[in-house]
Amino acid sequence: MRYKTPVLKKDQPDDSYKFRPLPGPNGKYPYHLLLKDVIPSISDNKITFHMVGDTGSVRSADFQKKVAGEMIKQCNEAVSKEDQPQFLYHLGDIVYNHGEATQYQRQFFDPYKSYPGAIFAIPGNHDSDVNPDAATPYDTLEPFITVFCDTAPHTVAFSGGSERKSMVQPNVYWTLKTTLANIIGMSSNVPKFGIVTDEQKDWLKEELKAANVERPGKALIICIHHAPYTADINHGSSIPMITLLESVFEETGIRPDIVFSGHVHNYQHLIRRYPEGRAIHYIVAGGGGYDELHPIASTNDNRFTNDYPNFNNVELLSYCDDKHGFLKVTLERTARGLNLTGDYYAIIHSDLNSSDFTATLEDTFILENL
Repeated sequence: MRYKTPVLKKDQPDDSYKFRPLPGPNGKYPYHLLLKDVIPSISDNKITFHMVGDTGSVRSADFQKKVAGEMIKQCNEAVSKEDQPQFLYHLGDIVYNHGEATQYQRQFFDPYKSYPGAIFAIPGNHDSDVNPDAATPYDTLEPFITVFCDTAPHTVAFSGGSERKSMVQPNVYWTLKTTLANIIGMSSNVPKFGIVTDEQKDWLKEELKAANVERPGKALIICIHHAPYTADINHGSSIPMITLLESVFEETGIRPDIVFSGHVHNYQHLIRRYPEGRAIHYIVAGGGGYDELHPIASTNDNRFTNDYPNFNNVELLSYCDDKHGFLKVTLERTARGLNLTGDYYAIIHSDLNSSDFTATLEDTFILENL
């Protein structure tokens, strides 16, 4: 039997020494980017976009190419403009293993060469790390900043001549402001379970307060690479991320509608229910291309435990741990209110050698009247 709750992996070493100070912002506090400044034609009543994490790989690129190809197909074959995904929001771990500029062409620019929409991103632990043996020394997140945190769109020198220009995010942690949602993107650093400093924590509290003023009618979304709650066998849940988020929710009295993460190489939909107030949905979408997938832990595996107070009200509702895939997220304003729909599409590994196949819909979740 598999766990139906998050798990902790026992006897994990402390690798907090891997923490790296974040680079400074290239934009003004509070680090907002208006979606309409990037996509002026975006609808005020319906927004559709892709979301995926952990796409790169130092070994086989087959899975990433298939996932990217299926997202491109959805963009090109949409029945209407409002149904067409308008952008991709990457949940981190774009370039393995150390976020090197020399790997961006193979692991990012080439796979998404034909992706028609804009691509936004938060950094993962591998994007944030530095290769000590690199031929050209570089600082943490330096290549990521060049690609995603520019002051204006430019051709990226290490893109291999790609037509995709640099993105203009104001910082490595930032908020994408849309007419239907505030999407707060965080930077959780290099260690296995993540570290967020007090400076970013204070920023998060202020962003939650500002976003809450715009509710109801706007979804409040947090994206953070390290998954707080997960039942996988590779990482297990992150106590530092749980502690961070729950303390901020307690201090501000504000909770998001949903939290998206990567880091774990599979898909999971968990929910944390509170005795008072609305529940928070937690989505892991880290099966974007790295060749190794992470299975859900078995209850008879003594390397794991779910004996942790914060797990009492958290349930694993669904998962897909044997196929790579991606999310299509739709925000739509209806007569009854704002709805958020997530569709998880997966690729059957036996189809990798087929040139004619379509990703299968594995799971759907709907958050209504936000």
